[in-house]
Amino acid sequence: MSFFSNQMSDLWEYITGPELWVSIGTAVIQAILIMVIAVIVIRVGNNIIARVFDSRSRGPLRITERREVTIKKLIQNTMKYTVYFIAFIMVLDGAFGLEIRALLAGAGVAGLAIGFGAQNLVRDIISGFFIIFEDQFSVGDYIVTAGVEGFVEEIGIRTTKIESWTGEQHVVPNGNVTQVTNYSVHNGLAVVDVNIPYENDVKAAAAIIEDIIETLPDQYEEIVKVPEVFGVEALESSHFVLRVIAEVLPSYQWKGSRNIRKEIKDELFKQGIQIPSPRLVMYSRNEEPNSLQIDSEREM
Repeated sequence: MSFFSNQMSDLWEYITGPELWVSIGTAVIQAILIMVIAVIVIRVGNNIIARVFDSRSRGPLRITERREVTIKKLIQNTMKYTVYFIAFIMVLDGAFGLEIRALLAGAGVAGLAIGFGAQNLVRDIISGFFIIFEDQFSVGDYIVTAGVEGFVEEIGIRTTKIESWTGEQHVVPNGNVTQVTNYSVHNGLAVVDVNIPYENDVKAAAAIIEDIIETLPDQYEEIVKVPEVFGVEALESSHFVLRVIAEVLPSYQWKGSRNIRKEIKDELFKQGIQIPSPRLVMYSRNEEPNSLQIDSEREM
């Protein structure tokens, strides 16, 4: 019992002694200083990277703005992960005095075992590399992939962040990006179908629409050139359909279509062409036969 009581008293003296708390306080202060320095290094590095890309934009060797933003964000993220990893190692080794070599050796053995279960992680990283290398899409592009549609906010080493037009943010692993539809690379087409009642003449309605669409490129910057009237697209029960097609800037197909519909609707209303209403034709059994029906019965 005396041995046990001596050990307990020694432990209590060590816990309540100044050496332990001084060493803990020193380690905590060192860890805080290391993390503060890491944050400062990241901010300075981000500013340097931004200045480098700004100077490249004014130089002879230029890349597209969308690709520049993507590469800049990727470099900044890679630098952030690297600095934080080094700071974590310095905190364990310098501040708390842990044996990093033994820890890294153990992590290497454990990493070999974990690697067999981390195939998805490796796939995401490799897919992210090819997304950037092949320029499949960049930050700011409007894309559809993996069942998600929206603007690309960020392309990371492992994931891609996409913001939908309603504001939701979707985080998609790069390994799930197997097929991409990119609306921001080439000019698009805005397709507008205009319903005209059968009481109106086709040529007259088309002439009115052509007069309207000639002024649209001057009114709306997203419309690249004068739209075209492709003629009668369909014959419906109460109206015929005139199709108008306009070339617009990338990812402006929907906005261009809305503006074209608005202008055409307003002008057609001024010209007295109303929106066609559904029609219903009714026949009555008690109705007297007309002259054509009487003539056909006589011939029989």
